[in-house]
Amino acid sequence: MEIVTKIAPICLAFIMLGLGLGLSLKDFTRILRTPMDFFVGFFSQLVILPIVALGIALILNLSAPLAVGLMIIAAAPGGVTSNILTKFANGDVALSISLTAVVSLISIISVPFIVITSADIIGISISSDISMTGIALKMALVVTVPVIIGMVIRGFVENFILSKINIINKITGGLFVIVFAAIWIEEKDNILTYLAEAGLAVLILNVVMMTLAYFIAKKFVSGVAQQKCIALECGLQNGTLAVFVATLIFDDIAYVIPTAAYALIMYITGFIFIYFLRKSN
Repeated sequence: MEIVTKIAPICLAFIMLGLGLGLSLKDFTRILRTPMDFFVGFFSQLVILPIVALGIALILNLSAPLAVGLMIIAAAPGGVTSNILTKFANGDVALSISLTAVVSLISIISVPFIVITSADIIGISISSDISMTGIALKMALVVTVPVIIGMVIRGFVENFILSKINIINKITGGLFVIVFAAIWIEEKDNILTYLAEAGLAVLILNVVMMTLAYFIAKKFVSGVAQQKCIALECGLQNGTLAVFVATLIFDDIAYVIPTAAYALIMYITGFIFIYFLRKSN
């Protein structure tokens, strides 16, 4: 995993910088205007998603590394992809951006907590050299700091950044592809074996969670656009961040495989989901 370990932090830092360039303070203050919409999305992503993932891992009796890998992708926040596909689905893009921004910043605490707690439940012992605080600090360097730098840059040259935002999104998407291409190239001899075991689990997690989030949102949020947003936000995770966390804590590629499998599947299921949403409307 030598290549992936070196590439993932750099790519993630630039992806999060790109996320920061797309944010302004209004993306945070908007939460106060529609608190219920935000809370439903926040709770669905931060609480329900990991619980569903843990249930799937236990029901399917996944091997410990793949089970923890599934928890890592479930703990990851949404990414820029969820914002783009929410726009494509005619969902509430502003809500999607707010959720991505807040959950990404909180992830330096929530991700280590979810991963370490679930590893303990599953029966994986994490090295005593690795602490929740240590993981949080390393994540802050490649997640929080670049987001803040991006927001500061935008504050000074907002018009220029807004005129280039589509290019920035394409660059961050390309960095995402680079990370996963590195995984596939480096582990090409073992990848099919891992996918055979992890593929069903990530497919179930993705489909169940998008559907569940959609119907939870239908019950509690203000409209259809918000339902679409929350469903997609719970189905499209930041895979690069998940890879970074997996390689930060574990040396075995098996922990990364569910992330790679999920990254492939989430685009396919995401577009199918959008197709049905558009058809139903």
